[in-house]
Amino acid sequence: MNILSANYILTPHELLENLSVAFDKTIVKIAPIEELLLEFPDANVTTLKENSLLMPGLINAHVHLEFSANKTALSYGDFMNWLYSVIENRESLMNDCDTECIKKAIDAMLESGITTFGAISSHGLDLEACENAPQNVLFFNELIGSQATMADALFGDFLSRLDASKSIKREGFHTGIAIHSPYSVHPVLVKKALGIAKNENLKLTAHFMESQAERDWLDTSEGDFKEFFETLLKQKSSVSGSAEFLEYFNGFQTLFTHVTKANESEFETLASNKHTVIHCPISNRLLGNGTLPLQTLNEKNIPWIVATDGLSSNYKLDLFEEMKIALFMHSNTPLLELATALIKGVTIHAAHALGLNTGEIASGRNADMIVLDLDAKPNDELAIHLILKRYNVSKIYINGVLKKG
Repeated sequence: MNILSANYILTPHELLENLSVAFDKTIVKIAPIEELLLEFPDANVTTLKENSLLMPGLINAHVHLEFSANKTALSYGDFMNWLYSVIENRESLMNDCDTECIKKAIDAMLESGITTFGAISSHGLDLEACENAPQNVLFFNELIGSQATMADALFGDFLSRLDASKSIKREGFHTGIAIHSPYSVHPVLVKKALGIAKNENLKLTAHFMESQAERDWLDTSEGDFKEFFETLLKQKSSVSGSAEFLEYFNGFQTLFTHVTKANESEFETLASNKHTVIHCPISNRLLGNGTLPLQTLNEKNIPWIVATDGLSSNYKLDLFEEMKIALFMHSNTPLLELATALIKGVTIHAAHALGLNTGEIASGRNADMIVLDLDAKPNDELAIHLILKRYNVSKIYINGVLKKG
């Protein structure tokens, strides 16, 4: 048994003061230090420094690690320009990012307080690094391919990668399925993958309505994607409509990423099926895709969380930075209200969306915790200061094991 004695403990609903946490792999009890010492006299006690804040480890639910070698190779400002630059540089970027490169990205996430992440894996090149990562990992094997003639080969490759990830049994590693997007995955493949997800109770995620090009292509088979699909894939029309695509996920609580170009009907469908939206504000800005309408999500009670996306559309994998950008991006939302929602969007709400027993400091939850060194006693605007000040993360615990500090 271990005991952490902190000045302050952040829970989803309140800030606790001068209490301590007893834990092993999970949090056993939160109480005054004297009470815990009576109950656990042989516990290892750590007294944190003055103005220490114990809070849940951060959860990055959507990150692409296979492009972590990118620095300045890709074009920003417009989605289609970015996409063409990805295609042009894909081979060199992937060749330049071996397991050690991916490990550095994972370690950078850990340093910034990320104790759990959802890896969207297109080729399985990140599997070894994720297997050996100190963090909890939800490994989403991505399915992509809109050409019917290639469906069997693509699905075979997907199954091979899925089986490889399912063979990993270490604590904190979970397997999931990612459907790339409605424009890039043939309905036959979507249905097959969803059948596996249902039979094996695997978590699901998908990109949805990220760009105007996607909006136009799915609605009318026109727009900026028209030349792309006709030239590269010999397709003259979309393989799926947006409503049809969303209907496949009825009964599956899914995490849909971006959703910046969704319409009223699609938001209603997301709400009625209790799906979660993953907000990646930096990626949306860099690719010129607009801003997620948080007010609409809140009005329709659609859960939303925050993630970094990958280094192909971001400059760092840091959720504190992501929240800061979001705080300024959504300028019409009351500041403290937004900051509080953002903190929950990388802790308790993200844990709920991923179906994981973590994301809060509470008895029975996994002991995934970080310690921040505050510079003064916190006040009622703590959520704002946590995002703006970027306090030092001095200790990190994952499943009760000290990973830093």
